Amino acid sequence: MADARKIVLITGTSSGAGEALAKEFLSKGFRVLATARNTDSIIHLADLGIETFSLEVHKPASIKSLKLQVDALTNGRLDYLVNNAGRNLTVPALHVDYDEVQYTFETNVFGVMRMCSEFAPLLIAAKGTIVQIGSLAGVMPYVFGSVYNSSKAALHAYSNTLRVELAPFGVHVLTIVTGGIQSNIARTERSLPLDSIYLPIDSDYQRRLKHSQEGASMPAKDYAKSVVNAATRKRVPRFLWEGNKSWLVWLLSTFFPTWFMDWYFTRTFGLWKLHGIHTKTN
Repeated sequence: MADARKIVLITGTSSGAGEALAKEFLSKGFRVLATARNTDSIIHLADLGIETFSLEVHKPASIKSLKLQVDALTNGRLDYLVNNAGRNLTVPALHVDYDEVQYTFETNVFGVMRMCSEFAPLLIAAKGTIVQIGSLAGVMPYVFGSVYNSSKAALHAYSNTLRVELAPFGVHVLTIVTGGIQSNIARTERSLPLDSIYLPIDSDYQRRLKHSQEGASMPAKDYAKSVVNAATRKRVPRFLWEGNKSWLVWLLSTFFPTWFMDWYFTRTFGLWKLHGIHTKTN
């Protein structure tokens, strides 16, 4: 007997939001296809009845291989594609390693573009929905995150245009502007170069590395419920602002002058302490 359940494919499901999204879709009666770089990291999802696949979103060959597998398993239909996989990079703009820049954009932007292109025929066949996991970082000057911020801003811009281009074919594109949620993405340990002009505020930089996990970060389970609810509405919205401080940032970015966020991040992460220091010591 054919499986009549709607089908969702989710990238980056080993932990955090991706794992929670897979479980939430499953609880709503979906057939869930979950991916991770190493399927050993998502065995616990397979134990729940979720189908698991290996995927490295920064590698075109890996995406093409997954598409062939999904196409064969679903008879050429996909109801939902959730592009959740991503990587963070919290480094001052002047200190970035360009191999890391390339890897970040391959994961956060180019990989998403390739996923949408490869799976578009399946989504069009089902008149499906693409869910893009964006970030507040894409709409604000979140200091020491220029590469990650710009990758998410690019994702937002790409998704805006993709939404209009796919609308005639009955495919929806929903962008989630994500605030603070409980996740492992922000926990990479890093050190400033010994000659960094930011060494006087190293403690502020170290705080910034894990800042998204400070305060009342939204539980991943609650975030997933909100995202799935929005994605499965009869009228799919264009955007959903969700996560800790998401509505505050929406308010500030919509109604406040742009200099306000410059001032806020300058004060919050100690950049004001640097005024005049470099001039005095050189």
